[in-house]
Amino acid sequence: MTERPPVTDWIHDFDHTDPRWTENPYPIWDELRSASPVVHTDRFLGCYMPTTFAAVKEISYDTEHFSSRRIIVREVRLASPPPAPPITSDPPEHKPAKRLLLPPFTPDAVAKLEPRVRAMCNELIDAFIGDGSCDAAAAYSKHIPVKTICAMLGIPESDSDIFIRWIHEVLELGIKDDTVLMKAIYEMSVYFAGHIAQRKQQPTEDLISTLMNARDDNGQPLSDAHVLGSLRLLLIAGIDTTWSAIGAALWHLATHPDDCARLVAEPELMPTAIEEFLRAYSPVTMAREVVKDTAIAGCPVKAGNMMLLSFPVANRDPAIFPDADRVKIDRKENPHVAFGLGIHRCVGSNLARMEMTVALEEWLKRIPQFRLDPTKPVRWSEGTVRGPRQLPLLLGRPN
Repeated sequence: MTERPPVTDWIHDFDHTDPRWTENPYPIWDELRSASPVVHTDRFLGCYMPTTFAAVKEISYDTEHFSSRRIIVREVRLASPPPAPPITSDPPEHKPAKRLLLPPFTPDAVAKLEPRVRAMCNELIDAFIGDGSCDAAAAYSKHIPVKTICAMLGIPESDSDIFIRWIHEVLELGIKDDTVLMKAIYEMSVYFAGHIAQRKQQPTEDLISTLMNARDDNGQPLSDAHVLGSLRLLLIAGIDTTWSAIGAALWHLATHPDDCARLVAEPELMPTAIEEFLRAYSPVTMAREVVKDTAIAGCPVKAGNMMLLSFPVANRDPAIFPDADRVKIDRKENPHVAFGLGIHRCVGSNLARMEMTVALEEWLKRIPQFRLDPTKPVRWSEGTVRGPRQLPLLLGRPN
């Protein structure tokens, strides 16, 4: 692993892991968008990035020229990237792989989880509300999706520290070091292989058993590699994205007391506020591999390069969203793409919305006033998923 030089020319040499991008990407995106609808860097063995909503949409729907077999831009291109179906699947394999995951994430299925999520939010708040301060990322937003996905998969919450480490290694450290990446993937596979073996002896009704019992279009059971890949996906995608989205929403309310007070006074605004937080602080940036030469928004793109597919950039495009850099919790027209576009639109969007809604509702019921602790830094994650990893807050009314 080698350290890359700092960026001196964002337009021709962007780097989405640069500390300045991690800390505050929005001015950088504006600069890139004003230069071209598609920009390129020689870093990461060659990588493009669309900067407009239209370009992101065009790429998302083009499965002929852009493959999903590589969904994260990394320093090293593995010869055989580990599959995590359906997110790493291309047509025609994608559709049946995704169909298997739809039932547990329908609105009705998610609604059954809501009482449990409300209870866990209050249990978490109980642990720190008397202290007058907390790290909301470490003590609250992180645990909600961890506890929820553990319940769905039937795996112990006591292993959550391991899950968080794997997420950090796959999505942050693994961008620069393929040894760390492959070690984490191996450990996850061994972990889930153990749970699969247990369920063969004692069947359960959780999501692991659902995948084990699933059949493909030919009536055959899924391969072990398919099941393990899907379980790795569910664990990582089910935790990190929602953890980031809840944390970013709390960060916004801590730094915008007028919005916080309004949401407390007008709780009926919560649905539009959730959509606006998803738009303004979209946590997920995906990637595609360019497999055939083509052009996007009139810009030629060459096979062999990667494409950093930034849904957060699309959601800040002023051509689609008036006052795109202003967070308006009552924004009426909000066609954001925080959950992606095309065949790979997030299967867990209903779950994520429910977790975000419940997390904010229960927090604001009990902690209607809070602010950043000025003596401690906020730290944001690096790379593919962006959200606060350290969010120090002072709880209650200022003295």
